[in-house]
Amino acid sequence: MVNHEKYMQRCIELAQLGAGQVSPNPMVGAVVVHDGKIIGEGYHQKYGQAHAEVNAIAQVMGKFDDAAELLKQSVIYVSLEPCAHYGKTPPCADLIIRHQIPTVVVGCRDPFDQVDGKGIEKLKAAGIEVITGVLEKECKWLNRRFFTKVQKHRPYIILKWAQTSDGFFAPADHTQLWITGEESRRLVHQWRSEEDAVLVGKNTAAIDNPCLNVRYGDGRSPKRVVIDRKLELDKGLNIFDQSVDTFVFNEVKFDVDGKNKYIALEDFNNFVPQYILYQLYLQDIQSVIIEGGARTLQSFIEAGLWDEARVFTGKINLKNGIKAPQITGIIAGEFPSGKDRLQIIYNEPII
Repeated sequence: MVNHEKYMQRCIELAQLGAGQVSPNPMVGAVVVHDGKIIGEGYHQKYGQAHAEVNAIAQVMGKFDDAAELLKQSVIYVSLEPCAHYGKTPPCADLIIRHQIPTVVVGCRDPFDQVDGKGIEKLKAAGIEVITGVLEKECKWLNRRFFTKVQKHRPYIILKWAQTSDGFFAPADHTQLWITGEESRRLVHQWRSEEDAVLVGKNTAAIDNPCLNVRYGDGRSPKRVVIDRKLELDKGLNIFDQSVDTFVFNEVKFDVDGKNKYIALEDFNNFVPQYILYQLYLQDIQSVIIEGGARTLQSFIEAGLWDEARVFTGKINLKNGIKAPQITGIIAGEFPSGKDRLQIIYNEPII
């Protein structure tokens, strides 16, 4: 019996190589198997470039003189339903049909309206055998950011904060205090490279003057988002350095100053998290990591607008100060991070 799960797992591993590079597209991996042997594989490497199926088939074409015949006797595995529409690239379903690959194994359906079953239907109409739902849960989890954006019309939200061992977020006088060690800080910078944007409130921007980049990690820096209701922040702060797109949510003005984009919200007293996330959705931002401050984090928690939380607990005791956000959810695990502890919490059961 064919071990479909083994080949789909390889698709997932390949897809993950595109993390931080393909948004707002999903991460996708593909594997071509002939007579129980992988003869080609590929993944979606960068937004706007070739999809996973294209790269996998191209690898076969480049390796074998009899590639055309091999493909007619092969199975192609793909972690997400092949597209059936013209976007920045031609439909992958058409490519599979053209090469007469007789069997396609799909991890999960694509929820995007222009695909959502249409790729599968097109393949079946061409006489191709389509097997679906192989490692479906794992394939959906891989693209939880993409699924959230398509189905909920908002970005996937990750909350991140550090708290002292006695549950405080910061000193009462709002002075800067490093609660976690270097290992945790490096990990946070790597996380930033995997998300589309990082968000902070006004006080965090003013007190910490963060760059919100990935100077301690690898990959590209995320876009930046700051909430500054009355536009009181000093324009000399690092977040306004024009290095990446920065969205400033306020109640004063709409304006564009280079890469700094000012977006005015009509009502700053109600539904602010909802308004912000919808505006970011309109900007094609698929995921946001929210890094503070405590009041900003708590506002998203109280609105129920979060998907996972990553909470560091350091060794420091403050005895008094600003309390850390209060959150309840599904605890997925707790791990060491240098001398700190990292707890992962999900708002809902894993897809």
